[in-house]
Amino acid sequence: MTWKTLDDMDLAGKLVLTRVDINVPVEDGKVTDTTRIDRIVPTIKDILAKGGRPILLAHFGRPKGKAVPEMSLRVTLPALETALGQSVTFVERPDRDSLEAMPEGSVVLVENTRFTDMEEANDPRMAGFLASLGDVYCNDAFSAAHRAHASTEGVAHLLPNCAGRLMQAELQALEAALGTPKRPVVAIVGGAKVSTKLDLLGNLVEKVDHLVIGGGMANTFLFAQGHEIGTSLAEKDMADTARDILTKAEAQGCTIHLPLDIVVAKAFEAHAAHEICPAPACPPDAMILDAGPETVAALEGVFGASETLIWNGPLGAFELEPFDKATNQAAECAAQLTTQGQLISVAGGGDTVAALNQAGAASRFTYISTAGGAFLEWMEGKTLPGVAALMA
Repeated sequence: MTWKTLDDMDLAGKLVLTRVDINVPVEDGKVTDTTRIDRIVPTIKDILAKGGRPILLAHFGRPKGKAVPEMSLRVTLPALETALGQSVTFVERPDRDSLEAMPEGSVVLVENTRFTDMEEANDPRMAGFLASLGDVYCNDAFSAAHRAHASTEGVAHLLPNCAGRLMQAELQALEAALGTPKRPVVAIVGGAKVSTKLDLLGNLVEKVDHLVIGGGMANTFLFAQGHEIGTSLAEKDMADTARDILTKAEAQGCTIHLPLDIVVAKAFEAHAAHEICPAPACPPDAMILDAGPETVAALEGVFGASETLIWNGPLGAFELEPFDKATNQAAECAAQLTTQGQLISVAGGGDTVAALNQAGAASRFTYISTAGGAFLEWMEGKTLPGVAALMA
């Protein structure tokens, strides 16, 4: 990879345009989860330590090109100041002269970049305006890197650029997982629909040695193999596609792992009466809500024989007890192997992070991506404009 990091840049006395992602959840005017804010602190601290002044650019919500007061980034200021341990200056309409007049050690937060439609259009005029505000561009928002916007892609071509610490960590983790991984590589892909992850499955069967399919997606594959799936969530119209993926995987030497046994119930609710049965033998009036213990034992064997794990999506209805058991047990196994230095484990996607946190395993994975869409597009093998611009 040919992108630069903060270590490669001379920042002394310079204004550093820093694209961050602080699109955080807010209730009653207060930030309810500071994870994304906490993760940009190392970048801001390093810029300050190198004598630069960070000018933070970020979006918030989807104002669709208009100034929407409820989507002002001003709401993030208290959480940002707490995380940094210093005051942050909020600026609605930045200009070069006022930014240059800021004392050394200042941190500036600019109003929501999406308050103009020029941002999402990647309008050269906005990219040029942003470039006029700084001397160096630092992108620390991997989670927005799949968008070619003025603040993520356009401006990167107009200033000396580098990756921030979060972007750097993300790119290094992803390179280790799929770029030049230690083999064998196992990927878990779960979730409800095959149709939303076709590109992902198509890319992974060419890149990994083992592909574990879980959640509602596994039901579609079981149906495609002619098995009874009762009233389970499935995309029956995707059966041909599922069979194509199985054929492609076999040709590529990728072993696909589907549930060997299943946990079924007649109601989609927590603590519903349930039973374990072989994967091909779901009762006609029941639905598959989790993988069974035989499946988990087999997965633990695959993990133990692998060097690298990529995880996107739960194995079952993890939000309902006891149908979180397969996900929890597999996550614990992966976490233990990671702690023992036997496995590189990288996970991402909203449900995945929630499931691994719930299992108490997330903190022991090698890397947890908070990037959502960008993580998924990277797994699909797509070029991310915000990353490509740093490598141009």
